[in-house]
Amino acid sequence: MAPSHAGLSALVTGGTRGIGRATAERLLGGGAAVTVTGTSPDGTPPDGCGYMAVDFADREASIAFAEAVGAKGFDILVNNAGTNKVGPFETYALEDFERVLRVNLMAPFLLCKAVIPAMKAKGWGRIVNISSLWGVTAKEHRSAYGASKFAIDGMTASLAADVAELGILANCVAPGFIRTDLSVKNLGEKALAELATRVPVRRTGTVDEIAGLIAFLSSPENTYITGQNIIIDGGYARSRG
Repeated sequence: MAPSHAGLSALVTGGTRGIGRATAERLLGGGAAVTVTGTSPDGTPPDGCGYMAVDFADREASIAFAEAVGAKGFDILVNNAGTNKVGPFETYALEDFERVLRVNLMAPFLLCKAVIPAMKAKGWGRIVNISSLWGVTAKEHRSAYGASKFAIDGMTASLAADVAELGILANCVAPGFIRTDLSVKNLGEKALAELATRVPVRRTGTVDEIAGLIAFLSSPENTYITGQNIIIDGGYARSRG
């Protein structure tokens, strides 16, 4: 039986496609009132979800958005929005490095801060930050992305220690090779099939599998898991080499 989120309100950033969309749909199906974000002013949220537009690469926009989020008093926060740009460390531009960190780390920091007061007042809250396989193991040409995802793990662990006694649980989820429309577009079917051969379960993951884990961690059924970075990658990270 899927966990219930009845009577709860949730914010899922980057919720118009992929893992974010699947998560929003799962929470909505569990009875939550769900709001998602996207960068487009006329974005298309899942049916039944509210929508807020924001570009987390814009520092001032992120600060203003966090203030608006704080006023709404969400019970659940899923920081899923992210960006990446690959390139050799030696030639990686500072501007690109800063942009990746603004989206992947600074925005989640601001939103986590924003939701704490209302969660504290209720004595209950759930925060799930989306990390990555490349936040637990390294890959070339991902200096900014790796830095942001390793950092969000550390930030989440510290956050969890700060707020656990307030009834707020905070965790990371680190997806591995997941089949999404974007991964198919960027990598192609042949590359995804090759990646699947490296995974012990011999396939890529699905967005619904990631959404299922997020749904549990953000539900009242999760009463004791906090400060963790849960890798969901078909066994890849612990079987390398």
